[in-house]
Amino acid sequence: MTKYWLAKQEPSGPRGYNFEKLKKEKTTVWDGVHNNLALKHMREMKIGDLVLFYHTGTERQAVGIMQITSNPYSNPKEDVERFIVVDVKYKKTLKRPVTLAEIKKDKRFQNWELVKISRLSVMPVPKSIWELVLKISQN
Repeated sequence: MTKYWLAKQEPSGPRGYNFEKLKKEKTTVWDGVHNNLALKHMREMKIGDLVLFYHTGTERQAVGIMQITSNPYSNPKEDVERFIVVDVKYKKTLKRPVTLAEIKKDKRFQNWELVKISRLSVMPVPKSIWELVLKISQN
């Protein structure tokens, strides 16, 4: 069964990576996650799961969808075994970005981690929330 996730990334700056770059490259390794709760969520990811790509920083908006193409594995660039990565591929650009401001204004999102734990970089997205984000992106 497909699970849904949201993963945040700073789109600019020296370590930034944006959705347009993923679209161009087609695939990437999702790495750099060190928060324990975010790592716990990543350990639950499976091949085929879908992920909202969320730009942090000044943008603060969901911009596209990527798909998990590997199960989690230890980050070969780090010495700490618990730091894991997943491989992802570009799936789809949202018709229009869905901003954090829009999400915070809508009471249907009030219990979602994106609103409650704002600094969390990887989080599950309940199917009802996933569908609502996609619906909003169509308007």
